[in-house]
Amino acid sequence: MAVDLKGRSFLTLKDFTTEEIEYLVDLAAELKAKKKQGIFDGRMLHKNVALIFEKPSTRTRCAFTIGCTDEGAHPEYLGKDDIQLGHKETVEDTARVLGRMFDGIEFRGFSQKTVETLAKYSGVPVWNGLTDEDHPTQVLADFLTIKEKIGHLKGVRFVYIGDGRNNMANALMIGASKMGMDFVIVAPESLYPEEELVACCKGYAKESGASITITADVAEGVKGADVIYTDVWVSMGEEEKAKDRIALLTPYQVNRALMEQTGKASTIFMHCLPAVREKEVTEEVLEGSQSVVFDEAENRLHTIKAVMVATIGN
Repeated sequence: MAVDLKGRSFLTLKDFTTEEIEYLVDLAAELKAKKKQGIFDGRMLHKNVALIFEKPSTRTRCAFTIGCTDEGAHPEYLGKDDIQLGHKETVEDTARVLGRMFDGIEFRGFSQKTVETLAKYSGVPVWNGLTDEDHPTQVLADFLTIKEKIGHLKGVRFVYIGDGRNNMANALMIGASKMGMDFVIVAPESLYPEEELVACCKGYAKESGASITITADVAEGVKGADVIYTDVWVSMGEEEKAKDRIALLTPYQVNRALMEQTGKASTIFMHCLPAVREKEVTEEVLEGSQSVVFDEAENRLHTIKAVMVATIGN
């Protein structure tokens, strides 16, 4: 089946089939290989891309900017103090103005509703660079990294440990359940994901042959893991909860002992970055031989470029 994503927004992996997600990961691999060879096809020549950032960013901003310039597009950075989004002007009106000037819009900020509204009213593809609920471009980078290191996605035992209801846990559960992975969340019960999302993902899992397990038991959860993945314990906007969150999640730190509990020397360690060393992960693991975090970081560029090429490319 031919995959055509032209004109589509990229707001959440819920909107994409297994085949479409696989296509984006494979396209990213192709674009990565070409970049290594110095080949650039200019697939977005004369396109203009708006980059809206309510939240600061290293990987997302750099990936969109370089992805645009590699393929001939012009990226325009719009920080929270550069435009009137949601303040002096409604999101709907901003969307309609930007949609008449730009070929695509990236949004990184707080509300999933904002990125959905931009997509509804702009008339051009909108890409979710991160919201409080979801982070789909990161998941594509994670999947490309897993394919590079393990060779496949289906059947991989993927264990996410830490805050089980943050945007990364959500996004990974959606993606893993679509791709036939055995997905495990290891978290304290007070930080389990929303039941509605779990039910939704179990529906995807039934179709793809995936499984979803949610447990507070670290030893049981990490056993046999092909991937151990964690994220910061305190998300942007939750800083006042730091002390309580650290106390709650310290037993879920990824350290040498935890990595050994998988029972597999081949287990890889992943983190979307930035990491708080000696909190959710020790320096020893982050800098160790099983860590692939900087491969993941680079792959943000190639997968984000793939999303833009697939949806607005020539």
